Amino acid sequence: MIPEKSAKGSRAAALTEDLRSAILRGVLAPNARLRLEELGASYGVSFSPVREALLRLCGEGFVVSEEQRGFRVAETSLQKLEEVIALRSVLEPLALRLSIERGDPKWEEHVVAISHRLKRVEETPGRAPYDEEWESVHRQFHQALIGGCDMPMLMHFSNVLHDQTDRYRRLYLKDRIPKRNVAREHSEILAAVLARDVDRACAALLKHTKQTGAAIQDLMIRSEKLKRQ
Repeated sequence: MIPEKSAKGSRAAALTEDLRSAILRGVLAPNARLRLEELGASYGVSFSPVREALLRLCGEGFVVSEEQRGFRVAETSLQKLEEVIALRSVLEPLALRLSIERGDPKWEEHVVAISHRLKRVEETPGRAPYDEEWESVHRQFHQALIGGCDMPMLMHFSNVLHDQTDRYRRLYLKDRIPKRNVAREHSEILAAVLARDVDRACAALLKHTKQTGAAIQDLMIRSEKLKRQ
């Protein structure tokens, strides 16, 4: 049951986090119906916070509201993924550029601390690719990189787009060992950031984003071909 007042400030905010996480992890599958009664009973809340949470997730593109039919989890498609990657390719390098230009020593120390944590996770022997610990620290790393931009709206949009990509990656690549050295890509981004080399850092981040998008797109295309056979 979600408490009356949560760390996020309200039951609706807490429920939004829980539902977003369930969608990202694939627990709530694409196109799944989201019934207010069932969600309210599951989380021990009334209809009001459930509806508010679903409307918030509609604004982020994770949930779709259909007139007279209620809510459902947003479907996935190549076209939507391409749009997400295109937007990330513009917004995240901008946010990183501003962070490097404006970021103070405290921001830099935070980036280094999170990157060391991510490196420890990535170097753990026998670790399954994309396990939940990696997912959490990986998200923190990308948030830390752009956290010095001092533009809350840019941060918000960038985080939503990053979550959208994570959803596709979890749905299509979760059980597959990456064919690229993702840890090295993270190290290259960090090295450029610490050198305050804006152009190199932005180029490394852009390459990292596009390679992830390309890997997901390739598997989605192959999956569609198999379905038609």
